[in-house]
Amino acid sequence: MSFTGHAPGSAEYRRLIAGLFFAGVATFAQLYSPQAVLPQIAAGLQVEPATAALTVSAATLGIAAAVIPWSLAADRIGRVPVMTIGVFAATALGVAAPLSEGIAAMLVVRLLEGAALGAVPAVALAYLSEEVDARFTATAAGSYIAGTTVGGLSGRIVSGLVGEATDWRWGVWAVAAMCAASAALFVSLIPRARGFTTMRVGGDQASRIAERLREPLRSARLWALYAQGFLLMGAFVAAYNYLGFHLAAEPFSLPGWLVTLLFLAYLAGTVSSPWAGILASRIGRFPVLLASIGTMMLGAVLMIAPGPVVVLAGLLLFTAGFFGAHAIASGWTPVAAGSLGRAQASSLYYLAYYAGSSLFGWALGLVFGDAGWPAFVVMILVMCVLAAGAAVLALRPRGPHAGTED
Repeated sequence: MSFTGHAPGSAEYRRLIAGLFFAGVATFAQLYSPQAVLPQIAAGLQVEPATAALTVSAATLGIAAAVIPWSLAADRIGRVPVMTIGVFAATALGVAAPLSEGIAAMLVVRLLEGAALGAVPAVALAYLSEEVDARFTATAAGSYIAGTTVGGLSGRIVSGLVGEATDWRWGVWAVAAMCAASAALFVSLIPRARGFTTMRVGGDQASRIAERLREPLRSARLWALYAQGFLLMGAFVAAYNYLGFHLAAEPFSLPGWLVTLLFLAYLAGTVSSPWAGILASRIGRFPVLLASIGTMMLGAVLMIAPGPVVVLAGLLLFTAGFFGAHAIASGWTPVAAGSLGRAQASSLYYLAYYAGSSLFGWALGLVFGDAGWPAFVVMILVMCVLAAGAAVLALRPRGPHAGTED
């Protein structure tokens, strides 16, 4: 009997979700651990906020550059071995990053760390789409994205609180230790691949690799999905990069520990991402994607308010909307790609996703520094409108039964 994928209720399905959860923690905790201590990094290394934010952008740029090579490696040696190599290499580099004496050296190490971290987002959803029953891939993808939110949250909270009590370097080191434990749990839990076939080596290998990369780029629907990652992730990372600077200044003047606790808004994404996956299985991915973008926009508008409670409410909505949209778009990508170039299609999504993070996480800091917070939020709203427009043009269901399958 051919393997059709693990289904909810089976031990293998539970192990798969738990294993990818810890892979998400190991990846995203160290990816974003500097974000909570950016004001301390700026002060300690005597650089501007936009320059300090490059410690995040360098790592996301490393991911963007590495996702396609990792996806090709995964076709040769397997999804799980690639993810294992990546998370352990990244943890070692995470320990080295705070040893840097200046911003230039730290950016180089963070770039390499991001390149290692790219192994997980490059292949996790391709692995999931091959190992989970097709009826449950949207739900499983939402659960995986929920794990990444826990990683992003825990990395920010741990580094922020430890860094506030001691030094930003100790904050980042504390996260690296947590990620090492999560990587070990990932390896012990993840089930062996049963739906994956290794790419064979042959004389036409180069042409087959090129075809796997070209095929996703022929699809307007995939380009629209890549636009979601590029624009929405760029807006999301920029908001979290500079919100701390905004709230530390007048009229808020919030202390560093309280700004760090605002990262608990990430829990909204932990809830919204699996919920979005479940809802998409019922009514279709397209309406859930648009609703998620609309929620992001409403949250962004509220973050212009001068009251911290309203800003927090806006941050919760903004975060919930982003992770709902990301869960839909990232899980939709390998499904829309079909069997040819599935891993590469997911990798191209994450290339766009982290390219947006790297570009806008830095560039919107220039807007924030020159024009202030309201103009910064307007730019975020423009990016959300562009993402929604791309979805409307290319992702609308093409038939009465296309909503949950396309």
